[in-house]
Amino acid sequence: MKHIVYILSLAGMLFAGAVTAQAEKLVILHTNDTHSQIDPDDKDNRGGIARRKVIVDSVRAAEKNMLLVDAGDAVQGTLYFNLYGGVVEQKAMNALGYDIRILGNHEFDNGIDSLARVLDESDAEFLATNYNLDNTPLGGEFEKYSIREFDGKRIGFIAINLKPEGMISEGNYNGLEYLDAVEAANASAWWLKNIEHCDMVIALTHIGYDPAVPPGDMNLAEHTSNIDIIIGGHSHDLIDPAKDNMQWRVRNLDGKEVLVTQVGKQGKNVGEITIDLDNGNADYRVIPVTARYDDRLDPDMAGLIAPYRAGVDSLMQVPVGRTSRELGQLSPDLLNWATDIVLDRGRRLAPDVDLAILNKGGLRRGLPKGTFTQGQIITMMPFDNHIKIIDIKGADLLKAFDQMAAVGGNGVSDGIMIEYKASATGKPELLSATLNGKAINPDSTYRVATIDYLANGGDYMPSLANHTEVASSPDVLYDDVLAYLREQKNRKQNPSGKLRFVIK
Repeated sequence: MKHIVYILSLAGMLFAGAVTAQAEKLVILHTNDTHSQIDPDDKDNRGGIARRKVIVDSVRAAEKNMLLVDAGDAVQGTLYFNLYGGVVEQKAMNALGYDIRILGNHEFDNGIDSLARVLDESDAEFLATNYNLDNTPLGGEFEKYSIREFDGKRIGFIAINLKPEGMISEGNYNGLEYLDAVEAANASAWWLKNIEHCDMVIALTHIGYDPAVPPGDMNLAEHTSNIDIIIGGHSHDLIDPAKDNMQWRVRNLDGKEVLVTQVGKQGKNVGEITIDLDNGNADYRVIPVTARYDDRLDPDMAGLIAPYRAGVDSLMQVPVGRTSRELGQLSPDLLNWATDIVLDRGRRLAPDVDLAILNKGGLRRGLPKGTFTQGQIITMMPFDNHIKIIDIKGADLLKAFDQMAAVGGNGVSDGIMIEYKASATGKPELLSATLNGKAINPDSTYRVATIDYLANGGDYMPSLANHTEVASSPDVLYDDVLAYLREQKNRKQNPSGKLRFVIK
């Protein structure tokens, strides 16, 4: 098992006349799921990597011991990634001085070969504990763990990632071998504590806080020993002790508390963990990234981004449609609208399409009231997905609905009505699933329009892969949506907000 030991500081300074000694500390700033949000979000003016740099620079200047780490999904979600493939994100993160990074699932969106080329731009150390990458283009570029030393205390870091099957598109992670997350975490943390004599072990993870398909960070904490802190990502949860909104201290197998953190998405917050190196106690707070930092922006950062911003701005200024009201990212209105467009385009590809399904996780932003632009459509559906028409048995379709229910429902087209009943076991119980008022028959075959990611079993719906392919669009999904809007000739979009997938 390879590792790198960094000696970052050797001893505290003694100040003449000091009455009491200051406890040595380590400050860790962390981010996750920043998703190419180079600029502040155009809806709430939160985030922006230039503002984040102000926070990082100020803490780095004030603290003797400081690390900056990221828990994955630094890319995909804005035009900076669609246009430039991840290079902008690497350069910007270099400017902030990230020390340790791990992969998220979206790092693989352009394939593992492209990922290897893009990561050549990064100055950070990359970790992958439960991914064996030896037989991939990333072989030799990742460490299984890292040890960093501060004032005589050894801090070990590991990286735990999600199972790629069912989450990362097939063909985008060829050669990657997945190792069980809990087993790998337990073994590596034990090694760091008992063989490498680390005083603390910190797990950077991209598995989610408490996902429908475990393990997540809660599960990881509860089923391991020797991990002291989990810095998480993937589920976009904002765990904020000041709001006491989620459990952030979890008991492990030995009954010891594990600090569990995560700071939402899109770089709108930075997490700050302060570790007392004398006793190992850790405090945690969330720092919002807001306009309060705009008077201290680094002009060099603006200069770094400027060459890329012109291409982004050009697409963000092209109007393509209008809405009668705001369509929020998580609203049933937007999900119904997008799914009905998939149905409409699907019926252009093949006759007799019965229904469409779409995952809500594929919609990465909402649309404003009034005029919306080409750039907003692309960033709403940024992935390289294609509409696919499949014939599938009702039984396999119903299994997919079960998984949709486990994540709170997904998009189904007009004419479909699905009702589930929540249960104490956490697995919702199907009450009814109808198409145009008739119950979906497990033995019948249905023609479904969806996206290739789902048709191939993505979002943990393997039953959808049991299909016969009928047709596939040559265009990416956002181009099909733009074609639909051109046909609408600027007709105002006013979708139904009726819930079609209900969990009672």
